[in-house]
Amino acid sequence: MLDVGPIALAIAWVLAIYAIVMSLVGALRQQRDFITSAEHAALAVWGLTVIAVADLLLALVTHDFNIEYVAHYSSSTLPLNYTVAALWGGQAGSLLFWLLILTSMTAIVVMQNRYKNRELMPYVNATLMLTALFFLSMLLFVTPPFERLAFTPGEGQDLNPLLQNYWMTIHPPALYTGFVGCSIPFAFGMAALATGRLDDVWIRTTRRWTLLAWFFLSLGNLFGAEWAYRVLGWGGYWAWDPVENAAFMPWLTCTAFLHSVMIQEKKNMLKVWNMVLVILTFLLTIFGTFLTRSGVISSVHSFTQSGLGPFFIGFLGIMATMAIGLLVWRLPQLKSENELDSILSREATFLLNNLILVGIAFAVFWGTIFPVISEAVRGIKITVGPPFFNRVNAPLGLILLFLTGVGPVIAWRRASASSLKRSFLWPTVLGVGGGFAMILAGIGHYYAVLSFSICIFVGATIAAEFYRGVRARQAMIGENVFAALAHLMGKNRRRYGGYVVHIGIVMMYLAITGTSAFRVEQLNTVSPGESFDVGNYKLRYDKVEAWENEHAAHMAANIAVLKDGKQIDTLKPEKRFYKKPEQPTTEVAIRSTFGTDLYLVLGSYDDATKKATIQAYINPLVGFLGWGGIVLAIGTFITIWPARTPHPAAAYAPSRGERMASE
Repeated sequence: MLDVGPIALAIAWVLAIYAIVMSLVGALRQQRDFITSAEHAALAVWGLTVIAVADLLLALVTHDFNIEYVAHYSSSTLPLNYTVAALWGGQAGSLLFWLLILTSMTAIVVMQNRYKNRELMPYVNATLMLTALFFLSMLLFVTPPFERLAFTPGEGQDLNPLLQNYWMTIHPPALYTGFVGCSIPFAFGMAALATGRLDDVWIRTTRRWTLLAWFFLSLGNLFGAEWAYRVLGWGGYWAWDPVENAAFMPWLTCTAFLHSVMIQEKKNMLKVWNMVLVILTFLLTIFGTFLTRSGVISSVHSFTQSGLGPFFIGFLGIMATMAIGLLVWRLPQLKSENELDSILSREATFLLNNLILVGIAFAVFWGTIFPVISEAVRGIKITVGPPFFNRVNAPLGLILLFLTGVGPVIAWRRASASSLKRSFLWPTVLGVGGGFAMILAGIGHYYAVLSFSICIFVGATIAAEFYRGVRARQAMIGENVFAALAHLMGKNRRRYGGYVVHIGIVMMYLAITGTSAFRVEQLNTVSPGESFDVGNYKLRYDKVEAWENEHAAHMAANIAVLKDGKQIDTLKPEKRFYKKPEQPTTEVAIRSTFGTDLYLVLGSYDDATKKATIQAYINPLVGFLGWGGIVLAIGTFITIWPARTPHPAAAYAPSRGERMASE
């Protein structure tokens, strides 16, 4: 049998080397034909990767169990959507899927820049193809996805039951897209350093790519949190797990870059800092991939132990050496042309925002790798748990939330007393007043009071900005409120889209604060017909139902939910016992009302006594996490959406004064 996939990967590996060599030779010798040939090779690498992915998908869908990967991660009874998701459910398949996203983005970049940025493109292509070459080498020589078995099993071992969930069909693709998207600004940054084109051309070229990468990193983290919330059955969505941290760190540095890059565009400052952030973000995406696949850390999210760790560390070292070397070489040309005028300015606020974001990233990084370091130095693995991360990052997170309301509103260069009063007087009054109202209402959790107060402050500053903009358009043009709002956002998508994103962030803070400060948890072992109270609900355990199919055996507890003496719902928390592989999972039952969840877990069941242990949680405001993600997505689309280009005739039409003068 002729395997198309391995052949396609082998040819792609050769062409990736060709693309790197011809790009660099063409750039150094200024041979346009060489550069064009290298770009064609990059497009061919993409096409060959598509063929390889299609071949593996075909093998999965047709249940070709002679291929070891198919036999290990799928079965004939696995539903089609999870069979497709098995593409990224294992080590080799996930690397192939990563390569598909990388080469697809490379192809788009090559096509976008056929007639522009020609000085940068050879180095951009070489950097992206070097990254592709690494993943191709892994797929060819270390963990091949098309390895065949000496015999054909009658059935596959099936996908890990923890991955047989809707959120796992969209979480890895979103996160991988975010990770890979960070390669594009990194490649342009390296090209700028290599060529000495250190103005803001590379930044403007990659602005939407950076936003796109940040957007998918955000979605990836949120989808992962939703998966943890619904699958792991512990009542929460974020546990500072090492792999969660690996996905969170590049999001932090990418967020910092998106803010500080505005200072470079506006004031021609922070050139070195922005380049450092681009490099750091890319390296953190590779580091995160290393954590997931090396086996050096223990995580429910990680792949099984493998020998890939040293290869990822080697690639990380090569890319870091190359990037830092280019940065040091160009340091004299990266000096800022302006200085900070005042600490009461947007520049200073964004700089503080950056320092806090990077500080949180460092704290998360240190807490993540400390167990590995302690084991290497002392032979004892000292675990760093959520208390460390919460104690360090909670205060920094609140400062960051406050700056979310200050940064986009405060004036550039130097803010006057009158502008500060106009922008922040009423938001401050509302925030402080809201805090006092919560204290008077008996809320004694002062971190929560402070967080909610800052949320009110930030929301008020954003609302005031929209209000002032709409009123100005109404006064000048006479538009109605809705038309004024639409035109206001259309005229300045980046600014007002950013405000919408910040609203989404505020909503997420509400969710984090509510679940952290006010979560109710209760564990009860009950017999059929017995009830217990949790929050404002009374829960009555009625019975356990059991059934099975060819894929798994199911056992669900029927829990009647009562409020004010009336039954309002029936929840069925469940245990599943998968047959291939033999593994139990917990399926939670959730009742959501205005962002607050009643969350039930079937802990255990005694068949002799019919008693069941029910773990119940009340998670206040947790729904705002998902709603905030939706608002964040809307804001990002507003920001990324290209502005309407004026019609050429209108753009060059003479004014009335010019027409009169000509007459």
